[in-house]
Amino acid sequence: MILIDPPNAAGHGRLWSHLASDTSYDELHAFARLLGVPERGFDRDHYDVPAQWYPRVVELGATPVTSRELIVRLRSAGLRRRKSEVLRPRAPGRGLLRPPVLVEGDVVAVVAPAGPADPDRLEAGADVLRGWGLQVRPAVAAGGSGLGWLAAPDPVRAAALVEAFLDPGVAAVWCTRGGFGSARLVELVDWHALSAAVPKPLVGFSDVTALHQAFAARLGLSTVHGPVLTSIADRDEATRSGLRSLLFDGVTGPVAGTVLRAGDEPGGEAGGDGGEALGGGAVVEGPLVGGNLTVLASLAGAPLVHSAVDSIAVLEDIGERPYRLDRALTQLLRSGWFEGVRGVVCGEFTDCGDPDEVVTLLRQRLSPLGVPVLVDAPIGHAWSNVALPLGARARLDGTTGVLTVESGR
Repeated sequence: MILIDPPNAAGHGRLWSHLASDTSYDELHAFARLLGVPERGFDRDHYDVPAQWYPRVVELGATPVTSRELIVRLRSAGLRRRKSEVLRPRAPGRGLLRPPVLVEGDVVAVVAPAGPADPDRLEAGADVLRGWGLQVRPAVAAGGSGLGWLAAPDPVRAAALVEAFLDPGVAAVWCTRGGFGSARLVELVDWHALSAAVPKPLVGFSDVTALHQAFAARLGLSTVHGPVLTSIADRDEATRSGLRSLLFDGVTGPVAGTVLRAGDEPGGEAGGDGGEALGGGAVVEGPLVGGNLTVLASLAGAPLVHSAVDSIAVLEDIGERPYRLDRALTQLLRSGWFEGVRGVVCGEFTDCGDPDEVVTLLRQRLSPLGVPVLVDAPIGHAWSNVALPLGARARLDGTTGVLTVESGR
């Protein structure tokens, strides 16, 4: 039912009424269109309409109620949204909005924001989700883009992402694979429309880092840095169980890495007794941010980038020689992305050359930050890929080498 309270809210030199629905936001948006109110006027759970419109709104079918009754009915219908529950930009360093956990029977929409995926691996991943009691809605087949590394033309991939996120019947959105292409969608996504959607998990990693950054910067939404659909079945059981725990219970288990020390010698253990731990072994706290190092570097200086200020940065990569990792780290450092970072967790750098050389590089480039740094955390493209809720607050112990993430329930 469409509801309207008396014009008793002052603003901009006049009085306003609140227009709402205790049935659905879709019903409210449809009624607003009938009035000629643009959807950008939607504010969390209602529209503001000027006092002079009140008689016409009632004539068109809105039910007059008191302001108190309007709020009570919205709360009873589960449609009352506090400011803290609304998708909106949040400054870097602040915790992001955690979406609701999943329950058995929920629908997961599969999207392909980047490259084409192998059908057999997609089906294997979908079988894992079905085993968790989830319903899987496959990605919509689309024509080629003319570029073999893209699953479909940019507008098609962007529209599929928006449609899945806006669909009230969808509880989570899962990316098929990485590769390249996600960054090409950022300017094509209708961010205003997404800001009115019910928060839901976006799951993926690697190239999906571009979307993690944009969803954080534009919507203030915590997203899941975890296996894409084509890689779930290939990972170890700990990866799958941890991912399920995060999505269904909002819980991430402790993540252990090796403490990086300033005096380690090349060829030795990164966490050995060769020197003091970077950052003096401090214990730091902050929201998680980051993802694939190369993708983060390619986004530096572009719009919709969420920096690491007052946060714990997470980095991983695959198939990049050490000098290219050096280039990416240098770009992020010069762009200011690391400015104000509180700690760094480095996951796997799979097939990136000599591991000792990679550790030496990380020590040289990250030690000037003066913060604790972990290496070899089970995050990234290796057999283990622990899912992390980006934007969730976490605690990094620079002595024990353990990352602890706050529960999302």
